[in-house]
Amino acid sequence: MRKSFACGVLLLAGFALGPRAVAQQNPVPPTAEQRVPGQNAPEADEQRQRAEKEMLKEANRQRQAELKRDTDKLLTLATELKHSVDQSNENTLSLDVIKKADEIEHLAHDVKQKMRGN
Repeated sequence: MRKSFACGVLLLAGFALGPRAVAQQNPVPPTAEQRVPGQNAPEADEQRQRAEKEMLKEANRQRQAELKRDTDKLLTLATELKHSVDQSNENTLSLDVIKKADEIEHLAHDVKQKMRGN
């Protein structure tokens, strides 16, 4: 009876310790949810950095295209404003001239903000 009891205890201990012993010998790498922030795999860091760099390049390209478009429009508006002022005299100032001047002011402010990167 003692022998079978001892065998049963050893058998239960073996089952209980077996998975732990195997897990200690073959550790499983942590899943993405278990990783501590800042300890990402180097490949993921490189990929994230490349993606961020590409996004910045694309944003700069888009900002440059908008600047070009806006400055072209500024030139057109300034030319139209000059033409309108040249056609007016000292006693008349049309509403169109004032609207063009306001539009130029607003557009110039937008261009200035884009140049600053805001």
